[in-house]
Amino acid sequence: MIPFLKEVAVDLIARTGNNLHHAAVVFNNKRPVAYLQNHLAQTIGKPFWSPSFFTIQEFFALSTDLQVADGFTQFFSLYQQYNELLKKEGAKAINPDVFYPVARIILSDFAQIDNDLVNADQLFEELEDIAVIEKNFQHLTAEQQSFLEQFWISFSSGKQKNQQEQFIRMWRRMPALYAGFHEALQAKGLTSMAHVYRKLALGKAEKPEFINDFAKGKLVFAGFNALSNAEAMIFKRWSQDEKALFYFDTDNYYMQDDTQEAGLFLRKNIQKLGLPNALGESRDLIRSGQKEIKVYKTQGQTAQAKILQKELEEDYPMLDAADNAGKIALILADESLLLPVLQTIPTHYRGEQGITAAVNLNVTMGYPLLATSIFGLADIWLSVQSQLAAGKKDTVHYREVEAFLSHPLIGLPPDIRNQLQKEILEGIFVEVNMDMLSGAAELAELFFKRRNTGASAITGLLDVFSLILQQQIAEKTLKQTEADLFIATIKELNRLHDTMIAYTTELSLPFVLSLMQKAIQGIAVPLSGEPLEGVQVMGLLESRSLDFDHVYILGVNEGILPQVSVSPSFIPDSIRRAYGLPVIENQDAISAYMFYRLLQRSRKVSLVYNGQGDENNTGEPSRFLRQLEFESGYTFKYFDQSQPISTAHHLKTDIKKEGEVLSRLQAYLDQQEPALRISATALTTYMNCAVQFFYKYIAKIEEPKELTENLEANNIGSMLHFVMECFYEDLKAEGPYITRERISEHRKQLDRLGKIAFSKIMADDEHQVLNHNGMQQVVLAIVAEYANVILNYDETEAPFSVLDLESRDEIRFNINVEGKERLLTLHGIIDRVDLKNGVTRVVDYKTGRDELQFTSLDDIFDTESGKQNKALVQTLFYTYVYEQSKGITGMEPNLYLIRKMRKEGTLFYSSENRKRVYLQVEHLASLKEEFSKRLKTKLEELFDPATPFMHTTQADNCKYCPYLSLCGK
Repeated sequence: MIPFLKEVAVDLIARTGNNLHHAAVVFNNKRPVAYLQNHLAQTIGKPFWSPSFFTIQEFFALSTDLQVADGFTQFFSLYQQYNELLKKEGAKAINPDVFYPVARIILSDFAQIDNDLVNADQLFEELEDIAVIEKNFQHLTAEQQSFLEQFWISFSSGKQKNQQEQFIRMWRRMPALYAGFHEALQAKGLTSMAHVYRKLALGKAEKPEFINDFAKGKLVFAGFNALSNAEAMIFKRWSQDEKALFYFDTDNYYMQDDTQEAGLFLRKNIQKLGLPNALGESRDLIRSGQKEIKVYKTQGQTAQAKILQKELEEDYPMLDAADNAGKIALILADESLLLPVLQTIPTHYRGEQGITAAVNLNVTMGYPLLATSIFGLADIWLSVQSQLAAGKKDTVHYREVEAFLSHPLIGLPPDIRNQLQKEILEGIFVEVNMDMLSGAAELAELFFKRRNTGASAITGLLDVFSLILQQQIAEKTLKQTEADLFIATIKELNRLHDTMIAYTTELSLPFVLSLMQKAIQGIAVPLSGEPLEGVQVMGLLESRSLDFDHVYILGVNEGILPQVSVSPSFIPDSIRRAYGLPVIENQDAISAYMFYRLLQRSRKVSLVYNGQGDENNTGEPSRFLRQLEFESGYTFKYFDQSQPISTAHHLKTDIKKEGEVLSRLQAYLDQQEPALRISATALTTYMNCAVQFFYKYIAKIEEPKELTENLEANNIGSMLHFVMECFYEDLKAEGPYITRERISEHRKQLDRLGKIAFSKIMADDEHQVLNHNGMQQVVLAIVAEYANVILNYDETEAPFSVLDLESRDEIRFNINVEGKERLLTLHGIIDRVDLKNGVTRVVDYKTGRDELQFTSLDDIFDTESGKQNKALVQTLFYTYVYEQSKGITGMEPNLYLIRKMRKEGTLFYSSENRKRVYLQVEHLASLKEEFSKRLKTKLEELFDPATPFMHTTQADNCKYCPYLSLCGK
């Protein structure tokens, strides 16, 4: 089927003949230019003078000598005018950071007012009640007046709220603001693009004769669909003057059916405005032949790109033809899919002779700066400056420093980076002093330099980028895409700097930093490619006027095609309808047209949508797809790309005790390596999961040490243990007999002890003085509160005598391994051993979610029962080791559970007939004897070469396992 632009080329040559070079061809965007030039060359078949090509904005801009102001210039002009109006009203000036989001909405509204030739004064006139509406708007139809009444009914007497009153006051300023804004721009030789449209439409353009440059040819407008009122008036005038040709890409499918929203604007252009289609009457293109539509449902947003791998491989042979323009296009209805597509799309394929061929890829929709390391570096820099500005300090949060040190663009020597990271980690510098960074490298000194003004902030980031560019050029590591992005970013920052200096320098630094972020986050540069060869990747808007043999459309979801979101506006929907301004239905009609016209001349169509529903996606295909399936008569084939859910258990490989594994395990026996001992923690680790024991004690895989701003629970527990050790160590030094009065008096030292504990646990240096940030002060308060809970209980138990603190004891323990007696060292560190009423007590502090309640030792030692009690095992272990080490009996295990000791006490208990049965001294002997037997059995299992290290089957045991990723769970 002949492409639309081919038809335009043939007809244009026939109409203009030798005057083709005098014609001005105008498109919505630049993408179709190369295609039309190609069709003209093929049709003419010899060298020729090309017509002039313009986008609609470029062409209309020829009608004025004024320069179109950029977005920042328009904002500052509007800001000045708004504050002047406030000053006249005697109101306080608004801050620019408060006004910025409001200004963006106002500028958008002003642009729509100009584009659609609305009388701004009339639109913004205050309408207090329905009577005023009826008086001033007699020219409106009853339906239009109804729209207005629906809006203003909420503003009737007695219903006005403060927010509504502010809205009305803002509306009152709008006529003067609109006029003052345009006058201020014109005084500087500037204008807005929408105002250019308005003046040209109303015959007030500064250079109305600009079209005479093309008098010998024609003004050619190709591929237009939705026209603003200004465009419609201009086109109609030039059409009546026979100065313009209009090429509309139409199809009877939607032109002859008024219910088809895709033809809404084309019917208006041709039937109501009387703009003749140079290609003649509409034809049947969509219904001209049977077509197969493949529809792919994926599970996940980025998964939509994955179907391209196989599909494109099948299509690539068509690219072998000498002329492959318009063969394959990837249309991204959701432009956020660009990066997944670029990462997935195959750029090579194997031809018929087995030769691997490369495939050209052309992406003109732009590679976003947001997806690059350049933006990441800028974001770190902006965060650093924001911290410095907000805190009036000379320190930066360690996360930003860590991100800077590891950033790929920095090029910091590894030894310098590692040294800085080590100093930060060892010093627990949650806030890093900039003096530490300034001497690291020239770039680091420049990067972390404080900027005190908005202008210096912009130049500061420019200096950082310039230095990185110089480094990469010198090292010959600069890539073309990165170079283009650097240049685009530097240009945008220079534009912001010059605009800001021209208007004001009295902007707060945080606001300028936010402007800088807004300025660069929308930057994108086209990737190099050939628009007439290979696979074309584009957004939906870029596809206008273009035709392809095989079209892939990704993001065919309801809510994306068409979009359900609308730009924010101060002009309510009801008033928009009354004045003919764009509404949501217009957006639907535009999306529908772009979708249907891609089907008109294509041979193959593949539609892809995300079937996974979440907060951003309904999981439903676009209604356009359902509508097409119902009406077109095409054959639809559906493919579900979701992966089957496996119900099989994760394949867990047990670790056999052989070779190096067995050697390391047996090193614990017979004091082959005296430092290797079995502790209470090692025992409960093995009972929790044998593989976890292997990773920790045999493979000796340690978690990497890292700086954490919010301390983990185990850090808090370690700090509490250290505080309690120091607390009773001080008292014991004066005398082991502890009374209630001594505990109460010594509590005054808790704050000091907490700070010492923090330095000891976090910096391994109890003498180091640290400045604690807000979260760390909260942690200190938690530790103090936990200590008070213990001391409150101890006061009720006093008097008692402290025998040992952090007592380190070990014993030799006999086990049978392969029929031989082997010796094993058991080691325990007991938090506290004291003596009360003739009973020696083992005291263990716990800050976690341990339990005093237990069922039986059978359940506890059965690792698959799910009824383990780690605290009981550890406390009985400590008790057994201490008794055997000291040669005593009758010790009582006490567990101080901080969260429960107020209500439950400190003694272990079992539940029988819903009653708590506590472990009394007379029952402990038999329990300890049974414990020692089960301990022996469990340790013999651990050292049995025939029993591999097996994964636990209890899912709860894996929740907080540091080796979870190694198991692949």
